[in-house]
Amino acid sequence: MGDKLNILLAMVSYMLIVIFIGVYYAKRSQENSKNYFLGGRSLGPWVAAMSAEASDMSGWLLMGLPGVAYWCGLADAAWTAIGLAIGTYVNWLLVSKRLRAYSVVSGDSITVPDFLSNRFKEKKKLILGISAIFILIFFTVYAASCFVTCGKLFAGLFQLPYHYMMIAGAIFVLLYTILGGFLAESVSDFMQSIVMIVALVGVLGFGVVHAGGLNAVLENLKNIPGFLSLTSIASPNTVDGVQQAVNGTPLFNEAGKYGFLTILSTMSWGLGYFGVPQVLLRFMAIRKTHELKTSRRIATAWVLISLTAAVCIGLMGRAIFPATASLATQSSAENVFAQLSQLLFHPLLAGVVMAGILAATISSSDSYLLIAASAVSKNLFEGIFKKNATDKQVMTVSRVVLLLITLIGVGIAWNEESVIFEVVSFAWAGFGATFGPIILFSLFWKRTTRWGAIAGMVAGGSMVFVWKLLLKPLGGVFGIYELLPAFLFSALFIVAISLLTEKPSAEIQEEFEKARTYCEAD
Repeated sequence: MGDKLNILLAMVSYMLIVIFIGVYYAKRSQENSKNYFLGGRSLGPWVAAMSAEASDMSGWLLMGLPGVAYWCGLADAAWTAIGLAIGTYVNWLLVSKRLRAYSVVSGDSITVPDFLSNRFKEKKKLILGISAIFILIFFTVYAASCFVTCGKLFAGLFQLPYHYMMIAGAIFVLLYTILGGFLAESVSDFMQSIVMIVALVGVLGFGVVHAGGLNAVLENLKNIPGFLSLTSIASPNTVDGVQQAVNGTPLFNEAGKYGFLTILSTMSWGLGYFGVPQVLLRFMAIRKTHELKTSRRIATAWVLISLTAAVCIGLMGRAIFPATASLATQSSAENVFAQLSQLLFHPLLAGVVMAGILAATISSSDSYLLIAASAVSKNLFEGIFKKNATDKQVMTVSRVVLLLITLIGVGIAWNEESVIFEVVSFAWAGFGATFGPIILFSLFWKRTTRWGAIAGMVAGGSMVFVWKLLLKPLGGVFGIYELLPAFLFSALFIVAISLLTEKPSAEIQEEFEKARTYCEAD
């Protein structure tokens, strides 16, 4: 009981620091909606970079990815990580500078739907409405994945009911998001990104020592069919979803094939970066365009270290806990990071490491809730239904929407057997396919038309559902990750419809050139 109390004490202390940050920035964030939703474009390069990655990675980095590596070995986790690392670098390299400039030139846009609508000079705000709806749908799913993380973490640590813990986590995130807004979220995300990377590297380093060194870890894993291969995948022998074991040795079936198409599909996780609003907003919010180069280097280094550590922790966890009952299902395997922390560290230090999971979860869920609320309050309510809305009315609507999204997210997270990795993968595909192609075409192809943008967004977002629910169950070539076909489908529609419709107006083309000039000059 004393150990649990020490862990709880460390975690509560961390939470108090997060709350203090929210209170500190509350007054400034409440001044107007621009400060609340975009921080007044005042982020420095370190905060922009590390808050972007922390809000993006979420509890998925410390629970979902190690869980995949623990359950089925290197291939799935490693190719996902490689795709994400490449996507991170390319996104900061190509998109960040142009989007920062274009969002200022095009009506000083403060949300992604704002930018897209302003980019095509909409009078009837169709793009604005479609963008807001897709953001609301996919961010509600995303927020649910964070609530699942909270529930699993506290239920596993303190043997308390999952549902109570999940609801408690959701309430805390809701209150914090209402209080602090974007600036508090970004500053706390910066702090949390430090906690996350220290926790990952610390668990990995002490874990390898505990296991007897790297050679001992590899020796323990090499006999599991396909576990350490990049071209095959381990297949746990399960009965009713529970892995079987004999005399403490886990049973595995023959390794499955992991061919080129599967590798390409898994690496397509990197395409999602071009469309995730929580990262795109950091590009828009940085104070100076030239600082994005520094941010790119920081973000890329953070991602490479963190993803590598997360994958290795899952592999190492299998060597240390080869057949533990508490990790014997695909869902429970996502607790491997938490269990390693408790094994390796004094309870107080373990509590700090656990705060890394909590940090990742909070840093993401507050981003998701805030962006979804802005999509409704700024883009639907103010942009379409009540164009003369005051800032106070917009802020009130945003808080009501935050509450509704939280309630729906809790409903989605109610199933305690939910696999965080799978929930996140669906929402990630949704954003990548809906917004990724149109963001790229909007920034780099002058010929893109409003109708091309609309067609591409609807085609990409819809195809995610069609592929996931109707085609993927057929298996074979249809078994690939839905992001890849949906992304290509969206791009095809953007090009085809843009070429079939009238060229953009002279005003739009002039603004395109102005954004490019602004980007080069700033």
